[in-house]
Amino acid sequence: MIRHCVFVKFRSGVSRDERADIYAGLAALVGQIEGLLSADFGPNISPEGMAKGFHDGFIMDLADEAARDRYLVDPAHQAAGARLVAALEGGREGLMVFDLKVGD
Repeated sequence: MIRHCVFVKFRSGVSRDERADIYAGLAALVGQIEGLLSADFGPNISPEGMAKGFHDGFIMDLADEAARDRYLVDPAHQAAGARLVAALEGGREGLMVFDLKVGD
C-alpha cells in the first residue's frame, strides 16, 4: 500500500468552509479512481511546534504504486488538485507531498 501524505499552507483568506469544500472534492475521488482506498483530512494537532507553517494536511491510501500512478494523472485528481493549489500560500510552494510504502 502507498500512503500519500500531503501537507498544505492555506492562504490566510481561505475560510474553513472553503477548506472543507476542497477536501470534499478530494474525498469524492475515493471510489472514483481505481485503487484509491481512503482519504482523511484535517488540521495539524501536534503539540511539538515543528509544522513549519504546514497547518493542514491529508493522507490518501492507495492499493499500490500502480494505483498511485493512475491517481496522479487522473483528470478528476488534476482538477481537484488545481483547486487545492489555487487556495495555497504561494501556490505549489504551499504544498509538501511525501509517499510512504506501508506494509509488505
